[in-house]
Amino acid sequence: MGGSVTGPGELTHLDESGSARMVDVGDKPATERRAVARAVVRVTAQTAVRVAAGDAPKGDVIGVARIAGIQAAKRTSELIPLCHPLALSYVGVEGEIDVEAGEVRLLAEARTTGPTGVEMEALTAASVAALTVYDMIKGIERGARIASVTLLEKSGGRSGAWRLPAEDA
Repeated sequence: MGGSVTGPGELTHLDESGSARMVDVGDKPATERRAVARAVVRVTAQTAVRVAAGDAPKGDVIGVARIAGIQAAKRTSELIPLCHPLALSYVGVEGEIDVEAGEVRLLAEARTTGPTGVEMEALTAASVAALTVYDMIKGIERGARIASVTLLEKSGGRSGAWRLPAEDA
């Protein structure tokens, strides 16, 4: 019933018959793990100005998105069926508004010490923070869109450090 060790590029969430399964991480050593993800919400310059000024109808867009992202990271295993519940040592979400580009950028970081990574927690935090931005501004701009959610970097574990190439960032 336990999982087997797989090599790089192999699908670890499938058993021998092709059925989905949770990966057995019981034999993996606990290491420090870190992941950073970014979500980008595209808006008009006028909306970006209002978000930056804290003048959105529902209040502090970035502050609420930060809390939503942190809460979401802590509940990732409830949302993504095969994720392990993790004891997170840190989750942070920061927002940046680029008025000229019409973008609200949300950067999420997750950390733990354990046998499995925190990429999904960072991605979930960034995603829910972006959804929260949309919810907070939909009264002034229904056409806002979540343009991307991207893993930027991860460290720890057997595969070590990884960073999105600069040309893809």
